[in-house]
Amino acid sequence: MYKDGTEPSHMHYENDENYFRGYEWWLMKEAKKRNPNITLIGLPWAFPGWVGHGKNWPYDFPDVTATYVVNWILGAKQYHDLDIQYVGIWNERSYDSKYIKLLRYTLDKNGLERVRIIASDNLWQPIAHSLLLDPELSQAVDVIGAHYPGTTTVKDALTTQKRLWSSEDYSTFNNEVGGGCWARILNQNYVNGHMTATISWNLVASYYQELPFGRDGLMTAEEPWSGNYVVESPIWITAHTTQFTQPGWTYLQTVGHLEQGGSYVALTDGKGNLTVVIETMTHDHSVCIRPPLPAFNVTAQNATFQLKGSFASIKELQVWRSQFNFKTKKPSFFEKLTPLKLLDGSFTLNLAEDEVYTLTTVTTGQRGSYPEPPASARFPKVYKDDFNVRAPPFSEAPNFADQAGVFEYFINLTDSGPHVFTLRQVVTQRPVTWAADADQTVSVIGDYQWQNLTVTCDVFMEKNQTGGVFIAARVNKGGQSVRGATGVFFWLFANGTYKVTNDIGGQTVLAEGQSGARAYVWYTLSLTVQGQYASGHLNGFPLWKNAVVLTPKNGWAAIGAHSFELAQFDNFAVVANE
Repeated sequence: MYKDGTEPSHMHYENDENYFRGYEWWLMKEAKKRNPNITLIGLPWAFPGWVGHGKNWPYDFPDVTATYVVNWILGAKQYHDLDIQYVGIWNERSYDSKYIKLLRYTLDKNGLERVRIIASDNLWQPIAHSLLLDPELSQAVDVIGAHYPGTTTVKDALTTQKRLWSSEDYSTFNNEVGGGCWARILNQNYVNGHMTATISWNLVASYYQELPFGRDGLMTAEEPWSGNYVVESPIWITAHTTQFTQPGWTYLQTVGHLEQGGSYVALTDGKGNLTVVIETMTHDHSVCIRPPLPAFNVTAQNATFQLKGSFASIKELQVWRSQFNFKTKKPSFFEKLTPLKLLDGSFTLNLAEDEVYTLTTVTTGQRGSYPEPPASARFPKVYKDDFNVRAPPFSEAPNFADQAGVFEYFINLTDSGPHVFTLRQVVTQRPVTWAADADQTVSVIGDYQWQNLTVTCDVFMEKNQTGGVFIAARVNKGGQSVRGATGVFFWLFANGTYKVTNDIGGQTVLAEGQSGARAYVWYTLSLTVQGQYASGHLNGFPLWKNAVVLTPKNGWAAIGAHSFELAQFDNFAVVANE
């Protein structure tokens, strides 16, 4: 379970290892192709239930948890030649000092001395205080990582003399204000808080926009069916820093705030290169999703900079500029200007509000180009998937977005009939997670605006008596809110009954009765919702009809299981009658 859906584990079960599940391996390898020097970091958001031995806690058996994490790092190298350079503890949850020390020991024992530990990916405290009190813990931790620090740090963190990172930040809608947020914190995380890394959650918004953090990526690519993507303002703001610095560059101490508001940082590679990044983002045009942003003022100004020491001899700087132009609504991002001639190491800039400048000795910067993206399009009104993929490039089926549990391609080696290739829900224990996870497993698909539709799917229960599966329409919530999802849920149970509910929790019953269904038999379910009425078929015969559905008015189609249990789905189809 995570903020906008679930991701498959490399070890669903204790005796199970598979390092080809999910899209993350592909994503990391594609990133390495483009930048071989990119830094790869792992952070557990959740753990499989077996790690906690049935408890929602990963530290009772720290050796099990450490081995689980280290196996992932070893698998990344063995199967994909990916070097994970840093690993965290548990996203925004408690840490355990004994576990951190054991994780360090387990890494070293497996020849992974190079892998550094970040802790605790939550707040500055109490981890900073713990490091000051416990020398062994301090030796195990290389980086203090805080999430959404608001550009500030605390005295204890500075006293540790550890590297300080904003190890998760941004999470902001990627309109121009989101770009302004990113511009401000990229500079001020160091100016105010001495943080030498700022990690965006997330890089590309590639999930249904109506999920809890829709479009909270640096760019947007949320329509795999159309191929449309949008290069949003945070991409260009990122370039102001990343095109002219690299991991390993260091910040100069001469950084700070401009007299009339805004900030500047300076970085060097230690070989004579210099990059200066300046931002003048105003308050209302740089608000991040969190934490709250205190009031401040920024006005237009002239700013004079004097280079000293070894940089005093620099005669020319390349200049790149972004102007948000909120008043005219005609922004100009990452524009190359005429190089700036320096006199005795001095230069003056006329800075307007809501601008970003990069001045640099690096001459390799370029404004990337890309072809016109395919036109945006709504999800197809008629969509079918028989899951007949013999060698799938990914373990998940396209366009399905798992919100609880994990749905993977499956081959029925014992099935001689039409259901050799299916989609299977494979998680059999509630995960160890900090979110309010659903009791059910669910994967959504389609157009959130759908109102009138027919969903059809073959289903196969693999749990006797207590097992159950469902198909659904108008599902209105996902991600960390999935527990409260409403819609029309058509359940089939292995005890021979069926139920129709208005909620995923099964509390509001619209219809129920006998179906005669049992486990280990394939059935075809069909659900039609039209206006305020819904009806359902089992194997082509009406099972119930005219259930009254007042809310919600629209939402995704979905499939799922009654609990964390094995269940299969085949020949999924949806027809929207919009």
